[in-house]
Amino acid sequence: MTLDPGTEALARLAEERVDHRFKGLPPDAGGLTVGELAAQRRNLFSDGFATPVLALSAERLEHNLALMETYAERHGLAFAPHGKTSMAPQLFQRQVEHGAWGITLAVPHQVRVARAFGTRRVFLANELVDAPALRWIAAELERDADFRFVCYVDSVRGVGLMDAALKGTSRPVDVVVELAAGEGARTGVRTEAECAAVADAVAGTETLRLVGVAGYEGEVPEADPDRVHAYLRRLVALAVEFDAAGRFAGSDEIVVSAGGSAWFDAVADVFATVPELSRPVLKLLRSGAYVSHDDGHYREITPFNRVPGEGALEPAFRLWAQVVSRPSPEQAFANAGKRDAAYDLHLPFAQVVRRDGTERPATGIEVTGLSDQHTWLRTAPGADLEVGDWVGLGLSHPCTSFDKWQLIPVAEADGTVVDYIRTYF
Repeated sequence: MTLDPGTEALARLAEERVDHRFKGLPPDAGGLTVGELAAQRRNLFSDGFATPVLALSAERLEHNLALMETYAERHGLAFAPHGKTSMAPQLFQRQVEHGAWGITLAVPHQVRVARAFGTRRVFLANELVDAPALRWIAAELERDADFRFVCYVDSVRGVGLMDAALKGTSRPVDVVVELAAGEGARTGVRTEAECAAVADAVAGTETLRLVGVAGYEGEVPEADPDRVHAYLRRLVALAVEFDAAGRFAGSDEIVVSAGGSAWFDAVADVFATVPELSRPVLKLLRSGAYVSHDDGHYREITPFNRVPGEGALEPAFRLWAQVVSRPSPEQAFANAGKRDAAYDLHLPFAQVVRRDGTERPATGIEVTGLSDQHTWLRTAPGADLEVGDWVGLGLSHPCTSFDKWQLIPVAEADGTVVDYIRTYF
């Protein structure tokens, strides 16, 4: 049986050789393929892995994938998780296997990665005005009739640039008007009148096709449930208004899309009120951080805190570092730093200590700072920590955790490494 190119590309990941490019892997694994190393089912703690090493929990990863699949199905939402979080085609594939409509991305490079590994539906949550990238997208659309691509438009000027770059192409690029989340928010059209002007500009081209509206409620100024719900109702009303005006006449369905990782419960609430329109409505949720979740920012803001009956995500990352200096009873240093750990939202959290095969809570141990290659630890009186101990650190912000590691071990609860996740940032 002949595999499609995307499936072949995923299979070839197992053929990549383990070498100096990949942090934390056993030095004696050099020269093995990733598949050969995975087949050995080495133990993260006793079979040669070197600190610092970032690991994903196999069980928690699967739990998170299944939970969001169930959530989207329960609320009648299509799901295009944001791929910028992991930039890991293996995870893209697992997300699709767990019911995802496609993958959301942010910039052309990310689309090229996704396409190289067979992703068939891409929602680009950005206006794309780069002419070479647009021409490449057009070529992909022409080459592959099954490729679905949708991107934002948020200005008349942007529509003009897109049209100029796409002149002569055979298949129009599908676009959605991005409604800004408010004054001072990030991108997007600020008023409904300006949205109509952008839609008019799209209608005046042969290279673009208006298929819906979209936005990002995470940028609502001073966000609270009332403000977020109000913004999402504006987004739905815009879709209804555009449909009544016949603006989606060229489309088979109407896309209404929103959803970061902080307010997807509000998206579910408001999208449940979308009335019957002239065409089927694709209610597209784009939350991405769920795949690994975290021990900091997203643990604090996840909507599951507000709707505990829906379930709970589990933090799947743990960064293991080794104590290399204990200069005083109040201080210690471990060998992971800014090159290894997310630190843009919170410092890492000391969770557990391993010594001689035994794991215990990191009682009295606090991360107070990061240098490029060191973790600063404050130790309370009586804290049991010695040079050579492994410290397991929880992280805050998945997006800036994945991007520091090219090959990430996936470990079961007993430390058995069953897979390796390749990232492309």
